[in-house]
Amino acid sequence: MATTGDKKDKNTLDLFEHQAQKATAGSRPLADRMRPGRLDQFIGQQQAVGKGSLIRNAIENDRIFSMILWGPPGCGKTTLARIIAEQTQCHFSHFSAVLSGVKDIRNVIEIAKQQRNFHRNRTILFVDEIHRFNKAQQDAFLHHVESGLITLVGATTENPSFEVIPALLSRCQVVILSPMSESDMKILLKRALSDSTNGLGQFELTYSDSALDHVIAISDGDARAALNALEISAVYASSKTLSTNTANDNSEREVPLNVVESALQRKALSYDKSGDAHFNLISAFHKSLRGSDPDAAIYWLGRMLSSGEDPMYIARRMIRFASEDVGNADPSALTVSMAAMEAYRFLGSPEGDLSLAQAAVYLATAPKSNSIYTAYGQVIKSIKQTGALPVPMHIRNAPTRLMKDIGYGKGYKYAHDYKDAFAPQDHLPEKLQNEIFYTPTTRGYEKIVKERLDRWRALKKNHQKNQNLKSKSD
Repeated sequence: MATTGDKKDKNTLDLFEHQAQKATAGSRPLADRMRPGRLDQFIGQQQAVGKGSLIRNAIENDRIFSMILWGPPGCGKTTLARIIAEQTQCHFSHFSAVLSGVKDIRNVIEIAKQQRNFHRNRTILFVDEIHRFNKAQQDAFLHHVESGLITLVGATTENPSFEVIPALLSRCQVVILSPMSESDMKILLKRALSDSTNGLGQFELTYSDSALDHVIAISDGDARAALNALEISAVYASSKTLSTNTANDNSEREVPLNVVESALQRKALSYDKSGDAHFNLISAFHKSLRGSDPDAAIYWLGRMLSSGEDPMYIARRMIRFASEDVGNADPSALTVSMAAMEAYRFLGSPEGDLSLAQAAVYLATAPKSNSIYTAYGQVIKSIKQTGALPVPMHIRNAPTRLMKDIGYGKGYKYAHDYKDAFAPQDHLPEKLQNEIFYTPTTRGYEKIVKERLDRWRALKKNHQKNQNLKSKSD
């Protein structure tokens, strides 16, 4: 039984703890201090939490479902989980996959049972870095997710298809979050600069557009990194200004780009993602790939990455290039480009930059062919000119007796019944018979394709000739 002295000591400890927390609150990183507590304060991710979205409706109606938030660092996964906890009538348990094991999971399950039995409360279990859970750990709470005892909210930067066991994944809704856009990042940083309670408002600083753009560029869509960079530069800028400014210390002071560069030890290259520099650099990169110059290609790639270009934009351009300028001259080019994009998505910068460089060198040194690009362009042109031509009867689908009776599928030749699995028959509409759209080159693998196609087309032409002679004799 506690004595009066025990209670007094406890109250004293609580007071000291409260004072300690109050004293250290200001020392928390800016990213943590600026974390919103309500959904209407949340910036970005409109596709996931915007008006009418699944998550917003679930929060507003207090009907949270198990979900896995998948997105890059600093996109708002933990913040969103905390908002769910704040705005719903649920017991919230924060769990780290890095520091916790099966024993800790069992403790969470016991507390969840108590919350349900004694307080009629549901439990939301937030598992940070859920991809670090092994199979045994995931199995430990699988049943409890299924029974509804706990509502799981997992956060991961890795593809959950590979890192989360199928049984658990099937019981969760995967919500994909994107890197923060530049416009959303700018709103976030300006809010931090003006917030005198949790932000940097006490410094009374404003940033030039170029300075703010630099902070955004080096953060690569990571809100946490952007806020940390802003705080470092603001403290640095304030000390520099206070030591030199004697005119009016209370006036708002604009922080220029060179001060931010000095604070962050990162110099901004001349680059405007929406201006000439953006288009000039991507043009130089694309033409270096097409010109089979790996040295220039890897240089322009480095220039773009160093300047803050979105690596996924570069990856998408290489994937396009693999089909447009390499095509079937080296079919592996498309595979390499896709693998580079996935590798970057998996690793991020700077580790993933090397995967993009590998793909760029591969594309630059691959044999080139634009035959696919040319063929598809001719197809689209033909469709516009001829409209929706009917499908030939012999290659129509005939799933019913009626369709068979009226001629659907009649006369179709099954390729595998013929030598080399090639049946000499027409597959284009009658109006376009003998039309050739795809003309392969003699470079790389496409040389083999050309030899094969020439042989098939000759067989088909000879078959048509024999058919015409037979028709005339009849």
